[in-house]
Parts: sequence; C-alpha cells; structure tokens
Amino acid sequence: MLLFALGFLLVILQPCSGQFPRVCANMQSLLSKECCPPWDGDGSPCGELSSRGSCQNILLSQAPLGPQFPFSGVDDREDWPSVFYNRTCRCEGNFMGFNCGECKFGFSGPNCTERQVRTRRNIFQLTTSEKNKFLAYLNLAKNIPSQDYVIATGTYTQMNNGSNPMFRDISVYDLFVWMHYYASRDTLLGGSNVWRDIDFAHEAPGFLPWHRAFLLMWERQIQRITGDENFTIPYWDWRDAEDCGVCNDEYMGGRHPTNPNLLSPASIFSSWQVICTRSEEYNSQQALCSATSEGPIRRNPGNNDKSRTPRLPSSADVEFCLSLTQYESGPMDKMANYSFRNTLEGFADPQTAISNPAQSSLHNALHIYMNGSMSQVQGSANDPIFVIHHAFVDSIFERWLRRHRPMLEVYPAANAPIGHNRENYMVPFIPLYRNGEFFKPSRELGYDYEYLQEPALESFQDFLAPYLQQARQIWPWLLGAAVFGGIITAVLTGLLRACRKRKGGTSSEIQPLLTESEDYNNITYQSNF
Repeated sequence: MLLFALGFLLVILQPCSGQFPRVCANMQSLLSKECCPPWDGDGSPCGELSSRGSCQNILLSQAPLGPQFPFSGVDDREDWPSVFYNRTCRCEGNFMGFNCGECKFGFSGPNCTERQVRTRRNIFQLTTSEKNKFLAYLNLAKNIPSQDYVIATGTYTQMNNGSNPMFRDISVYDLFVWMHYYASRDTLLGGSNVWRDIDFAHEAPGFLPWHRAFLLMWERQIQRITGDENFTIPYWDWRDAEDCGVCNDEYMGGRHPTNPNLLSPASIFSSWQVICTRSEEYNSQQALCSATSEGPIRRNPGNNDKSRTPRLPSSADVEFCLSLTQYESGPMDKMANYSFRNTLEGFADPQTAISNPAQSSLHNALHIYMNGSMSQVQGSANDPIFVIHHAFVDSIFERWLRRHRPMLEVYPAANAPIGHNRENYMVPFIPLYRNGEFFKPSRELGYDYEYLQEPALESFQDFLAPYLQQARQIWPWLLGAAVFGGIITAVLTGLLRACRKRKGGTSSEIQPLLTESEDYNNITYQSNF
C-alpha cells in the first residue's frame, strides 16, 4: 500500500515521456498547433527564462520516402507530429522533455550535467528480492494512471480538425501498449478501406532505434513512479532455450491448470486486462483503439505453428546475424537481403540473410512462439514478456554497434519506408526524437548490459578491432607499396653508385670511402601510396 501511495505521489510531481501531453490535449493547443508547456521551475514556456529551451517551429525532413505507402495526407502520422502540432519545445544542452523539464538519457542532476551509466542485468541473475521488486513495479505501472499524458481516441478529422478534442486517461503501462499499437496500426482510408503495408516501428530501418527509445522511456517511467532511480529493465537471454524459461509463476506467469491459453491464477499477471488487440474491429469501424479492456493476457508458449517457427533462436543464429556488415539494404523493408536489421527482426533466414517472410526467426520467433497476445504486432506489448524480450534484442543491436562501429551515415537518410528515414521523427513520441538519435552506443544513452561489460584489456582490443579489420582489407596494397618502394630504392642506389664510379675514374684505390655522415644522410627516400 505504501508503494502505491508513493508511486501516486511521484507520478503527480514528476513529468514523464510518452504521447500526447495532457497540457496540450485541448482545443486551444490543437487549433493553434502549438505544444510549448511551461516548465514548473520558472513558469516560462519550455523553461526559456532558465535557458532550458524555447518554442520553435518543427523542422520536418524533406528526404524522399520509399514506395511502400502510395498516399499523402490521409494518415495523422505522416510528417509526425505536424497534423497535431507544428510548434513544440526545442530543448538546449542536456535538457529534454515536452517542456524541457527533464534530462537527456544518460544525464542527471539539477542542471543535467552529471553523466550516468546504469546496467541492465539478466533476469535470471537477479536476487529473489530484486526479481520480486521488478514484478511489483510492473504491476504498479499497470494500475497507476499517467498524470502527464493521455491518448487520442479519434483521428484529427474525427476531432473536427481540433475543435472537438478526443482524448482519455490511461495507466502508465498501458500508455506504452497504446503507443506500440498506434505506431503499427493500419491506415484508415474511409468507408471500410484500410492500408496495411505501413508500420512506423517495424519492418524497416527504424525498428531497432524505435524500440531502443521505447524501452528507455518505459524504464524512466518505472524509475519515476517508484522513486527507484537505479532501476533498469532486466533482459531475457533466450539463446538456445528449449522452452520458455520465464513462463512460470516465479517470473512472468505460468500456464493455467485448466486452460492452456491463459496464465496461472497464482501469477499477478493473470488479472491483467489487455487493450488494443482487435485491429479488425477498429478497421471496420474506422476507429482508433480507445484502450478499453479486452480480456486477459493470452499465452500458450510452444504450441505455435512449427512450420513458421520450428524452434527458438540459437547462439549460432545470433552470431551469424552479428557478422552481417550492412545495417540496411535494398528496399529497406521485410524483403531486404543481407540486412542486419531485417535478419535480427526475423524476416530473413538467420543462416543465409535471405529474406523469407514466410518464416519467423530471431526477434519474430519469440513473438510467434508465445502463441497469444505477444503474437499479434499491434497488441504484443500487453504481455510483460515483451519488455524483457526486447531488452535482449536491443543488446544484440548494441553488440552489432560495438563490433562494426558504424557512422551515423550508415543509417539511411532517404528512400526508407514512411517514417523510417534518419531525420524522421518517431511516431508517436512527444517530446520529439529522430530515428538517428538512437543509432548510437547504449553507453552514450546512459545504460549498458551486464554480459557486454568487458575488462579494460578486452575493451582496448575491441577498440582496435575495426582498425585492424581495415588494415587486413588493405594489406595487399601495403605489401605492394613496400615491394614497389624496395625496387625503386634498389634502382636509385645502383644509379647513384654508377654515377660516382664514372665521376671518379677507373682507379678505385684513390677513391675515399663513402662515410655515413657525408653521403647516406643526404639521401632521402619517400614513398607515396
């Protein structure tokens, strides 16, 4: 009871990251298209008086998009968030948030100047106390309302272009379920028509940065509603697993004794109600998910379609995926070949990297294997296993970043599916984040993974690895240059000796010896590659 009371107090006092800020979910803000709330610290919009930020026009990317979405002006998520707001807070320095009242990820302190790196740990390495605390935090988030954010229950058109706001309250946990739904939902085209080939969080380059930002925001919410600033999301390492090791009442909930599709009554998660799982119903009604309860979590791990997902991912699958040097390729969607992103997401074979959407591997394999709420994209975040699963997926992304050390330019700047170019803002986050902002090592964002932390020597070797790899690639040129240089040196030396012999005559006895101080120091040789 004390934990709930403390959480409720903290969520009232602290801002949080999410979707539509409550202070901007009104007719005035929608009609003016401005969301620049005051910072409580000085009462000025965006904390401008304290040099935290200022209210600015949103700068949208003009880079061309891929051909996957052949429409324009039919979806509120296009050029996010310009349909709703075209002026928001632009924060300075290490400040962040819809009113610049927070610190950027990886910073803390009253002026956001203190660097911090927290460690995410294997869920099986947590003590019983730590594990029980994690489960209690999840349950708290499910049952406590978000004080700073609301969700939209209608499109901008249904809101009469802002004059009829349609928003509602939601719990902290369900806020993130709804955001995952909203990013991946179909486009409503009117009548009974929808466009399904659209997703702002999956099947394209933004898949990994989007979920990285999503987890960071979720992690921060837990820290705030609990007052536990050191909380980090645990991860589930599912490599080579023969079954669902977390699917028991000690962790994420066991199987119901009489209904294999439900959770055990002994699990706190058996009482959870899911939201945003009836996509066909929403489509037929041309409506958005309103976050009403739609029944209990469903899960039947292992009783999935074996022809699509015959097994859980192996260590070999992960290692092959990490060996891929291209982050993205080709059409930059689920048909991409030799793409690290597409292979990790699970649309390409983990042994060949050739696209095969009929199969589900790596990330996708876990979703299909759970055979329930996790297996439907839009509602998958309802199952709390989603969080620990995606934390491990993010750790694989982190391993790839550390191994290959890509420049930001490796992330596609143009021609990706809608919403996935480097400078596009991620849907549906407010404050605004660009995809490219999360294409960087986790330590720059304030967190690390326990199993990736290395001794100093190994870290130094890891630092040198990309340079050694480059040296291996150009060693034939270096060898050729050395041989060529040796030949030139020999020719020049021979010519010099011949010239000196002709100049000094035939009698070798009267010629003084060439001394190192006189001659060899005056001979210079420089080779250019």
